[in-house]
Amino acid sequence: MSFSSDVKTELSAVQNAACCETQFSRAMLLFGRSCSRVSLSFLTEHPDAARRYADAVAHFSGTTPEITESESGNCKIQIEDRLVTDAVLAELERNRNEKKQLSIGKIDRECCRHAFLRGAFLSAGTVTNPDVEYHLEFSCPSAHLARDLIDLLSLCGVDAKSTARGGATIVYLKKSDAIAELLTAMGATENAMLFMGAKIFKDVRNTVNRRVNFDKANIARSAAAAGRQLRAIKSLRANGRFDELPAELRELAALRLENPESPTSELVELLGGTLTVSGVNHRFERIIRAAEFTELPDKKKEEGKA
Repeated sequence: MSFSSDVKTELSAVQNAACCETQFSRAMLLFGRSCSRVSLSFLTEHPDAARRYADAVAHFSGTTPEITESESGNCKIQIEDRLVTDAVLAELERNRNEKKQLSIGKIDRECCRHAFLRGAFLSAGTVTNPDVEYHLEFSCPSAHLARDLIDLLSLCGVDAKSTARGGATIVYLKKSDAIAELLTAMGATENAMLFMGAKIFKDVRNTVNRRVNFDKANIARSAAAAGRQLRAIKSLRANGRFDELPAELRELAALRLENPESPTSELVELLGGTLTVSGVNHRFERIIRAAEFTELPDKKKEEGKA
C-alpha cells in the first residue's frame, strides 16, 4: 500500500457532519473523471473512494450506482442515466461563476471547507511518500476549478500553486508544513503524524550527514595542511637551513614532526595554550615561506634580497 492510498483509507472512514455532507459530495462529483448531463464517471484504484463517490451520487439523486471493475483492475463508476445526471447537476449548478461554469462557490463553515477538500482529495488527489519527497496534488478537470481550489486552500491557510499537465490543471503543494496542515484539516490526522515523523527523521538524518561531511572536509583540510608543513620542515632540514629558523619556529616544527597527524588545535594544547590556532597557523606559514625561499634558484634568491 502506498502512502497516498493509506491517506485515502483514513479519509474514507471520516464521517461527515450533517452540514458537511453536501459539500463533501459536491467535491467528489466535481473532481471526478467526468461531470456533465451526459455522464458521471469515476475511476480509482481505491475501493473505499469508489464507495464514497457512489454515496455522493446517491446523496443528490437517491440512486446508488454500481461499482464495476475496469480492464486495468481499478474501480469504475459510469452513469449515463439522464434522471440521475439531471438530479446531480441540478444541485451542482447552484454554484456557477460569472461565465456560467460549475464552481466551488462560497463555503462559509470551516468544517464544510475541510469536508470539501476531503472529497476533492478522494476524487483527484495524491500525496507522495514523505521518505521520498514532499508533494501533494489535485488533478483538476478544468482551470477555473483549479483557481477555485487554490482560493479555498488559501482560506484554510494553505498556499498552493498550479501547473498544466496532460490536459489537466494540477494544483500542488511542496512545502512539508503545508502538506501536514492540509492532511490534518482533511481528517487524515494519523497519516499527518506519520508524515511529520518522517520529516523529522529526514531532517535529523540530513543534519547528521551534513555534520559528517563537514567533519570529513575539516579532516581533509587538516591533513593537507599538515602535509604542506611536514614537506616544508623536511625541505629545510635537507638543505641545512632548519637551524637558521628562530627558536619559536624550530620548537613548532619539532612538535609537528613528533605529531604528524595531529590537527592544529591539538598542537595548541601541546604548546600549553600559549598560542591560538591562528597564531600557530601564522608560524607554520613563516616556516613554509622559509622553505619556499630556500628552494628558489640562486638567481631568484639574489633578486629577493635586492
